[in-house]
Amino acid sequence: MSYMNPSMGSGSRTARRALEFGRTYVVRPKGKHQATIIWLHGLGDNGSSSSQLLESLSTPNIKWICPTAPTRPVAMLGGFPCTAWFDAGELSDDTTDDLEGLEASVAHIANLLSTEPADGKFFTMSWYILCILCLKIFCRNVRNKIEGSHEAVRCAASLPILLCHGKCDEVVPYRYGERAYHVLSSAGFRNLQFKAYDGLGHYTVPKEMSEVCNWLTVRLALEGLRR
Repeated sequence: MSYMNPSMGSGSRTARRALEFGRTYVVRPKGKHQATIIWLHGLGDNGSSSSQLLESLSTPNIKWICPTAPTRPVAMLGGFPCTAWFDAGELSDDTTDDLEGLEASVAHIANLLSTEPADGKFFTMSWYILCILCLKIFCRNVRNKIEGSHEAVRCAASLPILLCHGKCDEVVPYRYGERAYHVLSSAGFRNLQFKAYDGLGHYTVPKEMSEVCNWLTVRLALEGLRR
């Protein structure tokens, strides 16, 4: 599927081109299908590697959908092209937000979920640098809209969110994880949990993934984990 979106090669956001999303991989539930989760890979990765990781998890009742982002120039990589859900700038507050790129990815994700059961349970998960960048965009563009809507405030208060961050992350400093937690909390997200991991860098470990699986099982009211 393609979308018309800005091209952000060297900082210019005026040229437009069609963004082609890559292949979507699906890890089907090994037991009863009780929930569907969209897994968004990190910068430069793809849905294939995500699906290989998720195949190994003890989540027999979850269907994992692993899309692949378009290949585009990424500002934080000096304009080097790689797979990215939107043009990712630096984590500082003075960079320009790629709202159109983000909206195109949101539309793509919504389309992937359009064939799922209407009464299903849905979650979206992502690697942390993508999460932090999305939160930065949220802080500057969406927060005021949520605060101005009673329905949005109610939904935010009940939406379960789990943030996990390694204290030795050399790519996304740990302070950004703490900041993300406080920003979401102050914006009205009450069903929020932040887990810190001593000695963990910019990668995942079995302990973290096990705790994520347990969290999903509880929040989605799934049947017990496969042992």
